[in-house]
Amino acid sequence: MLHVVLHQPEIPQNTGNIGRMCAITQSRLHLIHPLGFVISDRQLKRSGMDYWRELDVEHHADWNAYQTSAAPSRCWLLTTKAERTIWDVEFAAEDALVFGNEGHGAPESLHQELEATRIMIPQFATDLRSLNLSTAAGIVVYEALRQIRSRNEPG
Repeated sequence: MLHVVLHQPEIPQNTGNIGRMCAITQSRLHLIHPLGFVISDRQLKRSGMDYWRELDVEHHADWNAYQTSAAPSRCWLLTTKAERTIWDVEFAAEDALVFGNEGHGAPESLHQELEATRIMIPQFATDLRSLNLSTAAGIVVYEALRQIRSRNEPG
């Protein structure tokens, strides 16, 4: 199983879409609080639709609480500030894919802590900032699953 970690997400529709993808891929979603919305938000429910009932989701008060209770052995930080891409690394079952929020990305403390495992999605238009959070999460989850399944690992 993969772990998708959203660090203080701000937009309920993105979290709903990512939750839906996690349910379909049987990945666990970790939500690091504070969130920029209430979990009962109708936009979240609309984006996640009925998939939210099937979702394996854990809430964590902050990054430290996540690390204490749930942190898998390896966390990949997805950021535009990385030199390696998702095509340069080998994902494994139980890896965590960590995403910053829509407005500010990951905080500097996360960048420092996960510096050795920072990766990015290749971007071909260098004058544009970044992909939408839910699009980015989908790309990385499916690349990780492709790699894991091609090696016949459980995941």
